[in-house]
Amino acid sequence: MAGTAGTPGTPRVLRAMNDRAALDLLLEHGPLSRTRIGKLTGLSKPTASQLLARLEAAGLVLATGTTEGRPGPSAQLYEVNPAAGYAAGLDVTPRRILAAVADITGRTIGRFELPAPGRRSGTPVVRQVTDALDGAVKAAGLARDDVRRLVIGTPGAFDPTTGRLRYASHLPGWHSPTLLEELAAALPMPFEYENDVNLVALAEQRLGAARGHTDFVLLWNEEGLGAALVLGGRLHRGWTGGAGEVGFLPVPGTPLVRQVTKANSGGYQELAGSQAVPRLARDLGIDDIPQGSYAEAAAELVARAARTGDAPHRDLLRAYATRLATGLASLVSVLDPELVVLSGAALTAGGEPLRALVQAELEELAASRPRLVVGDVQEHPVLRGALESALATTRDEVFDTSR
Repeated sequence: MAGTAGTPGTPRVLRAMNDRAALDLLLEHGPLSRTRIGKLTGLSKPTASQLLARLEAAGLVLATGTTEGRPGPSAQLYEVNPAAGYAAGLDVTPRRILAAVADITGRTIGRFELPAPGRRSGTPVVRQVTDALDGAVKAAGLARDDVRRLVIGTPGAFDPTTGRLRYASHLPGWHSPTLLEELAAALPMPFEYENDVNLVALAEQRLGAARGHTDFVLLWNEEGLGAALVLGGRLHRGWTGGAGEVGFLPVPGTPLVRQVTKANSGGYQELAGSQAVPRLARDLGIDDIPQGSYAEAAAELVARAARTGDAPHRDLLRAYATRLATGLASLVSVLDPELVVLSGAALTAGGEPLRALVQAELEELAASRPRLVVGDVQEHPVLRGALESALATTRDEVFDTSR
């Protein structure tokens, strides 16, 4: 008996698989000729021609230019149609919401920043989200209905058993038990939420230092100290979404912090978080402490220490590396990851000098010895991860030609 249209191995499903393979190649390589697509997919020239005609008729690819500067006749080039679909991402912090819209190729085409209205403004969170999204949509020259999917990145995590935000008491207005239902009612597109550090790990896995790695830890230090755990190629979120909330981790060198979620802090945060760096600098006799937030001051101090040869700054970088390695030792002892990615301004500012010191310290404090690297995605990495997450689902929907 012949199989149905959706049965694996049937012509329709095989065509859809070839279509998706070609679209993914175009996303990865940019414009390609019919001959090149045929070689990369293993398809014959006639089959590749039929595939491209089918994708062009479906509005998924565009003919764009021709090959030049090569022997022989020029060949038509094809690329993914950027207008085939759009996705949006939001990066939420206590200070602002940063929103962006990307076309299906991954290019950001609109961005908007909405400052936090203040704790006493009374502006509902749903209104803040829709205002930020509308600002990015307008900057992209689109309408809200053009966006197929939205991913919202926040500190902490929404507990899947209760739907309430946990581990982020410093994010005012986001703890209503009905918030997710209110957002679903206000937004015309499907949306997902994700922990901000998890999204940074996703960005590094798709675009940066963790490409090709399926087991790694990302340590983030900016407004807060946190980690993302990728095991077997997948994010490990934990039962309540709190996997990686290492800022609460008890560590040697600081007093035990009890009721950590109420204090919104813990031993590792106190030892190696951004707020610890200016205090450590003062203790070492460094008087010129930068102004601004803890994260800004920490990043400037660490950057200065990485490029300055005087004794106090060398001591600052060495002491900070020891503090970072102290918490990392617990993580790698339990998880034994292949790779550790250092991310967030307070870590990336130290560059190779800080990375090398943390690596050396970690090798003395832990039995397993993962390789440490500095993250590559340094411009709005949370937002980039939110866009990559939204785009992955959008592409699955738009590129499915089997329906």
